[in-house]
Amino acid sequence: MAKVKIIEVCKVVPSPASMATTSSSSPNSLPLTCLDLIWLRMQPIQRIFFYEFPNLEDPNRDTTLFFHSDIVPRLKHSLSLTLKHFLPLSGNLIWPESSYKPLILYNEDDEDAVSVTVAETDADFHRLSGTNEFFEATEYHPFIPNLAVSRERAAILAFQVTLFPNFGFSIGMANHHAAIDGKSVHMFLKTWTHICQSQQQEEEYNYSYSPLELKPFFDRTVIVDSKGIDAIIAEQLRELDGGPHNRSLIPWKKEVPSGTVRGTFQVTRENINKLRQLLNVHNNSLLHLSSFCLTFSYILVSLAKAKGLHKDGQKIFFGFAVDARSRFEPPLPGTYLGNCVVGKFAEAYAKDLAGEDGLFLAVKAISDAIRSYETAKETILYGLENLVPVFLKSHEEGKSSHDELYTIASSPKFEPYNTDFGWGRPKKSDVVSIDKTGAISLSDTRNGDGIEVGLVLKKHDMESFAFLFQQGLE
Repeated sequence: MAKVKIIEVCKVVPSPASMATTSSSSPNSLPLTCLDLIWLRMQPIQRIFFYEFPNLEDPNRDTTLFFHSDIVPRLKHSLSLTLKHFLPLSGNLIWPESSYKPLILYNEDDEDAVSVTVAETDADFHRLSGTNEFFEATEYHPFIPNLAVSRERAAILAFQVTLFPNFGFSIGMANHHAAIDGKSVHMFLKTWTHICQSQQQEEEYNYSYSPLELKPFFDRTVIVDSKGIDAIIAEQLRELDGGPHNRSLIPWKKEVPSGTVRGTFQVTRENINKLRQLLNVHNNSLLHLSSFCLTFSYILVSLAKAKGLHKDGQKIFFGFAVDARSRFEPPLPGTYLGNCVVGKFAEAYAKDLAGEDGLFLAVKAISDAIRSYETAKETILYGLENLVPVFLKSHEEGKSSHDELYTIASSPKFEPYNTDFGWGRPKKSDVVSIDKTGAISLSDTRNGDGIEVGLVLKKHDMESFAFLFQQGLE
């Protein structure tokens, strides 16, 4: 078992206004909308990035010295400057007795800040940052920070920077899903990398300008909740765990299933084109033959076959999130900071997905779900109050349910492989928290060719999936 030594746990505060040369008007507090509240008791989102040290061919390069004297100070300082643009993310989620729903509060007097852990490890960098080997699902956990959460308050962001001497370093992060969605997280990361890179290029240590296209939009009043859905969801949350006045912010506990391994797969553009050609024979103009739809469908078919899901009446439910910012009237800015996604679900019988027409059936089901979203006459918030009971039922049943549920985490549109702080693009990026949620992660690829897929499965299921996945693309 690899060793991890914690060197430092520190707090990074937003830089003073006099240092951050910005006209940012970040508010100190933000109310949660109904689109945020549904995620209140869900597990934090965790992601990791692995970076190789530049200029490793230099035999005189002391990577440990470089890490502690250059990388860590620059990351901390640029994070401080970035937080000035995203002030609420330095604070905490709280649920005061005087408020019917939780809110995000940054309190400078309470020294609110983002936790940053610095560590060193003797773990195998190349194995963990590679894509050719399966390894235990929990092996990433020592490189992910704890997100401080209690009944009364919950941190929003935390980071851990870990040195792999002579090879590289990792940046692990955790964020509270009730505060921000994936698009908001990656907007924050893009701002941080821009500032960190610019400090080095401009040789200006206090460079803190953020591109206009990354300026966060904070106004939560643009989410018009005329039916008071936020109050309904808040009441549902207070009724949980014995209620009726439960204001706990502690997430529902989820364990990583024993015997699970993590695997990474790639669907290239050529693979996607082949899948598209297979479906062209159906001559169905209603099929949504996007890279996302084809990749998700192919994964579902491969899973149904690999796990032998062919019991009579057994269904596979599959869901994905859709960015709803453009669907509001008027449309919300693309830089709206918070949760603004809606879930769409489809279903099919497992034995049908594993059959000869499985790919067509999966694509058709997902296409129908996408079309129902695009043509819906209901408002974006329609039915949102039903989600907390659904999430609770799913949490309580776990894997005891007769049916299977697969959801998507992240998106290739977030481009995690462009997260370059100035020392090069990541060698590997992965959504760590799928080991608890059971979701399938999708992202761009390091080489820019197609879509990268992350999965956590029982070892024998993963081996079977890998064989069928590759076989079907040949």
